Amino acid sequence: MTAARPWPLGVDGIAYGGDYNPEQWPREVRLEDIDLMREAGVTLVSVAIFAWATLEPREGEYDFAWLDEVMDDLAGAGIKVALATATASPPPWLTRHHPEILPLTQDGTVLGQGGRQAYAVTSPLFREYALRMTRVMAERYGDHPALALWHVDNELGCHVPHDYSEHAAVAFRGWLERRYGTIEELNAAWGTAFWSQRYDSFHEILPPRAAPTYANPTQQLDFARFSSDELLTHYRALRDVLREVTPQIPATTNLMLSSATKWMDYFSWAEDLDLIANDHYLIAAEERGQIELALAADLARGVAGGDPWILMEHSTSAVNWQPRNRAKGRGEMLRNSLSHVARGADGIMFFQWRQSKAGAEKFHSAMVPHAGRDSDVWSNTVALGRALEALAPVHGSRVLSRVAIVVDYPSWWASELDSHPTQALRYNEELLRWYTAFWDLGISVDMVPTGTDLTGYELVLAPTLYTVRDQDADRLAEAARAGAQVVITFFSGIVDENDHVRLGGYPGAFRDLLGVRTEEFYPLLEGETLHLDDGTRADLWSEKTHLEGADAVRSWADGPLHGWPAVTRNPTGEGAAWYVAARPTADGLEALLTEIVAAAGVEPAVPGLHRDVEAVRRFAEDGTTYLFVLNHSDRDQVVQVSGREMLTGTDVEGAVTVHAGSAAVLQES
Repeated sequence: MTAARPWPLGVDGIAYGGDYNPEQWPREVRLEDIDLMREAGVTLVSVAIFAWATLEPREGEYDFAWLDEVMDDLAGAGIKVALATATASPPPWLTRHHPEILPLTQDGTVLGQGGRQAYAVTSPLFREYALRMTRVMAERYGDHPALALWHVDNELGCHVPHDYSEHAAVAFRGWLERRYGTIEELNAAWGTAFWSQRYDSFHEILPPRAAPTYANPTQQLDFARFSSDELLTHYRALRDVLREVTPQIPATTNLMLSSATKWMDYFSWAEDLDLIANDHYLIAAEERGQIELALAADLARGVAGGDPWILMEHSTSAVNWQPRNRAKGRGEMLRNSLSHVARGADGIMFFQWRQSKAGAEKFHSAMVPHAGRDSDVWSNTVALGRALEALAPVHGSRVLSRVAIVVDYPSWWASELDSHPTQALRYNEELLRWYTAFWDLGISVDMVPTGTDLTGYELVLAPTLYTVRDQDADRLAEAARAGAQVVITFFSGIVDENDHVRLGGYPGAFRDLLGVRTEEFYPLLEGETLHLDDGTRADLWSEKTHLEGADAVRSWADGPLHGWPAVTRNPTGEGAAWYVAARPTADGLEALLTEIVAAAGVEPAVPGLHRDVEAVRRFAEDGTTYLFVLNHSDRDQVVQVSGREMLTGTDVEGAVTVHAGSAAVLQES
């Protein structure tokens, strides 16, 4: 189970630190920072992410004195650096001299200088400048003793996932020509016989800009694919310069894996990143935000292929960009951090080290807050450093789950296009609803892409797998035949990879596996719910489904489809395939999943826990297990476990009390 991916050079145990922006502060503050980092136990900081304009104040004129000093100070303190390429935001002189590098929105609005990421990723001229800056950074600092990792750009696609400029149009045509080969193949894939859309050459094609009515759906889907690929292409170009100059230093970029980040297919990025780094922020308005946090952490581990990964950014307390930015509660900073560690993170970092006194993020919390050392935030920062130091043996261990959730970004993009049976369907909401049901049952899951070998999983869920290739549908059928309980939810298997409907009845690619055939969808109106025959309710979706070998597990108890099946089960090989042609409300979903989990023989890490107590195990290669127990409730919880409690260094025999809002980590033999 040894991790296959490289790790930041010279960083042992659980890495700890955050984004460090010394260019915002005078020398005396920077010296204080070094002392405070030592006190907090910081081992890794990201530097120079937004420093381009400071490092190159005028084209071709560089000022590295301050950064040389910072790198030397950090090295002297034994603190390692994830050094950025400094390309995340072009300096004003560049956009003033070359406004043609600025991105364009779908309606033709130019996104100008004054914020960040004011560049079109497809602009050859911008790419030229970014590559030059990357090479300058690599050549100057490639042999510096503080350098442990390259931080390429920053949150690629965060603000401009899609660019509709002329640069993008040219790049999109080239991408399409490589994908389809001939214009005839593109016309067939896009179904351009509809609405007189036939193209005579690739030169006639534009991005799906604002149009009189619905744009071609396959054009929209391909533009989403292209945009994700183009951001990855930009990353590769910068990384290749770093590999040329500093082949010994691993490189990554901070992804934004969460249930809210839609437009980058991060599974397709995975093999180009030496290690996976993720940024995650809680939404204060979410009542049980720890569940979405756990989903994001599992997703990061999924992109990492099970290897340890780094949480590159999260917040010590409040952020600045939500409508209401609430501070974190008692123990929340520790619990949030340990939840990521429990689910595979071997590095915990924050935005940022010292809270800014100016700029758009001045009210975003940091490890050193405006209030300074005399604050709960600073006390929490030091305490977390001590906790992560105690958890050093956890490094390199892995999470092993018996349940897999298939996550597919093209299905996310395509299922939410216009002109569908309902515009209320949101892929990420369906993913989170099912994930929450697993959470409440105490079941850990792996997030995997389509095409994954599902051998060994006892339960596999594919929520709203709207667009699917034949070979990926076959993987799910193979899993069921091999003994897994395979669950397919509504609006799955409907179209092929070109967004063409699979004819003969829904759910298309999965009809044979599921033993059903749907002739028509009956989406529910806003606010409408119907009863199922187990007494629970469902909303959003229903469909007229015929049994063709499957058994009805739930049926509609009222409404236009009264008596028709809503949930079915079809024995297949050694396992079974379930079709959920409804959207049960929370209680009904948990009851249904309880049946499926029992059929799969899957049990929670620790049975009988309160639903707001999180328990996850990591497994070391030597057989040692580490049980993380996080109490998100407002009451103390007694957990039946034994082992060495690592945060306190005490032995536990039979049971441990995890105080309200607190955590325990047990090293089990």
